[in-house]
Amino acid sequence: MGKIRSDIAWSTADRIVVRGKSFPEEILGKMNLGDFAWLQLTGNVPTPQQSNVFNAIIVALVEHGLTPSAIVARMTYSCAPESLQAAVAAGLCGLGTNVVGSMEGAARYLSEALPKDAPADTDLEALAKQIVARFRQDRIPVPGLGHVIHKPIDPRTPRLFEIAKENGYSGRYIRLLQLVHVEAQRASGKNMPINATGVIGAISCELGFAWKITRGFGVMARAIGLVGHILEESQNPIAREVWSRTEEEATSHVRPEASKS
Repeated sequence: MGKIRSDIAWSTADRIVVRGKSFPEEILGKMNLGDFAWLQLTGNVPTPQQSNVFNAIIVALVEHGLTPSAIVARMTYSCAPESLQAAVAAGLCGLGTNVVGSMEGAARYLSEALPKDAPADTDLEALAKQIVARFRQDRIPVPGLGHVIHKPIDPRTPRLFEIAKENGYSGRYIRLLQLVHVEAQRASGKNMPINATGVIGAISCELGFAWKITRGFGVMARAIGLVGHILEESQNPIAREVWSRTEEEATSHVRPEASKS
C-alpha cells in the first residue's frame, strides 16, 4: 500500500489550508456555504453560473415541513436533549430511496443511460422508452417522478428548471428526464409530476457530478433543516404530544374503555 493521501486540507500551528486556499484569508467571509461545499467537493471555486445552480439545489432540499426525518429528529431530541447531533443523525438516516435520496436513483439512471461521451445524435426518446420499460419490468417506481403531496405539479420543479436554463445547465440530461416523464405517464396512464429530487438528479448530471455523491447534497441540506426543527422543538415541543396521541390512537381498539363504548 502506498502513502496515506488526502488532497482536501491541512493545518499547522498558524495556518489552515483547504483545497489550496488559505481558509482565513480566501474562504472565511469570502465564500457562502454552497460555494464552499462546491470547493470541498470539486477542488475548484464555482463559476457564478455554477454557484447559482448549486446553491439553488441545496436550498431546495433544506426544508419540507414535518416529514418523517423531521419527526424522527424531534422524537430523538425529546428523549436525548443532551445529544443534538444524535437527533440530527437520526433524522438523516431516513434519507433513502423514497424520500430526498431519490435524486441518487434519478442521477444514476440518467448518467448510465447517457454517458458523458455519448454521441451528440443519441436518440433520447428511444432511451426514455428503454428506461421506463426497464423500471416497469422490475416493478420499481421511476426515481424522481411522483409526489405524495404535490399534484399535479411539484412547485419547486419549474423554478429549478428555470434556474438551470438561465445559467446554461439545461442540457441532455434534463431533456432525457422530461422525456422519461412523458413516457412514464403514457405507459402507466397516471399523472405524476417530476419532483424536486428528479430535477436535482438531472441537474447534478448537468453539473458533472457522479451519481454516487448526489444523495450527499440532501444530507448536507437537510441537516440544516433538522437543526431548525430541533431548535423549535426545544422552544415549542410537540414530540411528546405526537408520541402520546399516536400510542393512544393506535391502541384505542384494545384498551379496556373501548369495550364499554
